[in-house]
Amino acid sequence: MRPVPARRTMVVGALDVGTSKIVCVIARLKPRDSSDVLRRRTHAVEIMGIGHTRAHGMKGGTVVDMDRAEQSIRRAVDAAERMAGVQIASVIVSMAGGRLGSQHYAAEVDLPDPSVAEGDIRRVLDAASTFAVAQGRAVLHALPVGYALDGVSGISEPRGMLGRRLGVDLHVVTAEASAARNLLLCVERCHLGVEAMVAAPYAAALSTLADDEAQLGVTLIEFGAGTTTVSVVSQGHCVHVDGVALGGQHVTNDVARGLSTRLSEAERIKTLHGGVTAVTADERDMLTVPSISDDERDLPQAVPKSRLMHIIRPRVEETIELVRDRLVASGHAADAGQRIVLTGGAAQLMGLPELVGQILGPQVRIGRPLGISRLPEAARGASFSVATGLLVYPQVAGLEHFEARRRRASHASADGYFSRVGNWLREAF
Repeated sequence: MRPVPARRTMVVGALDVGTSKIVCVIARLKPRDSSDVLRRRTHAVEIMGIGHTRAHGMKGGTVVDMDRAEQSIRRAVDAAERMAGVQIASVIVSMAGGRLGSQHYAAEVDLPDPSVAEGDIRRVLDAASTFAVAQGRAVLHALPVGYALDGVSGISEPRGMLGRRLGVDLHVVTAEASAARNLLLCVERCHLGVEAMVAAPYAAALSTLADDEAQLGVTLIEFGAGTTTVSVVSQGHCVHVDGVALGGQHVTNDVARGLSTRLSEAERIKTLHGGVTAVTADERDMLTVPSISDDERDLPQAVPKSRLMHIIRPRVEETIELVRDRLVASGHAADAGQRIVLTGGAAQLMGLPELVGQILGPQVRIGRPLGISRLPEAARGASFSVATGLLVYPQVAGLEHFEARRRRASHASADGYFSRVGNWLREAF
């Protein structure tokens, strides 16, 4: 996606396609002063319209039923357009499924002149972009994390500096190509173009992290319905992205099995009464659980609230421990710092910050969208962090390196386009 010009106002559409809900947000980006608190943002985000609906045809963040998913997207977009009073032709889409992953690639080039120029930075980025992505994977982001000059690393802006060799560390975020293509096709079937596809934990970090947090190091955990995704931000850069195929929907399934009730009732009980820490009073508080069958003779059962906690906690502990093991295996546990930010709908479970603190680290908070004006009260919680982060993304899109990807994609897209036209001509005439 092309970055938004610094002095230009524009209207942006964002589409967060999740396992349990689909959110469409339309906002106006207006230039802002650099003296504001969120220094990394060049524009203020003003919400014009928002629409969200229950997701159908989605599982684990990927499309499993194209027609049902398309209808859900159409309903969310229509609600947002009606509220905003405008129609959008393209959207920025989130990607939570597809087994998100990260790789780092390094490259060095000789400098023809002592001073680093714009062309030198482009050359070293092109050299780092000669990586070979594993078969079946698609690149979502290529983020320069830091530069090195004559072996001295940690340089964030090398332009104008003196040296002989320039190096770069390039962070590449990938996802399964089939999952990305199916989501892209589903959105295009709604007559919408896709400006960019953004990894969900990266979008959530853009929306909820303060500048000092991003600089000192923080781990953001996005607890979604079908997946739990993670992004590690250090020195102001996203340095790692990962995910596990467990989420709030798995907790709901456990509750439905453990209490022998419908999934809809299990979701309601989890939302209203669920938590991960039981107290003494939970043994006395009784919950009414409707029967799973429609037989009137099957009366609702009464169970203590503590039983619900005992069902929910093991699954949540398993998810957090998987995240911890992935961070340790990736080698980015040190970059993660001692601070953890939780986002996503499942992050609202009672007692979750305390449980995460016991397993991962002591400083845990619930992340909410920052610096978004005219956001409805119902959308100011952790579950809308990804959708609002997509509105911030155009301001940082210029930090990514697209050149090598554009060259690779241009031939493929051109061939695909002309082949489709040729097939249409042959079939029609």
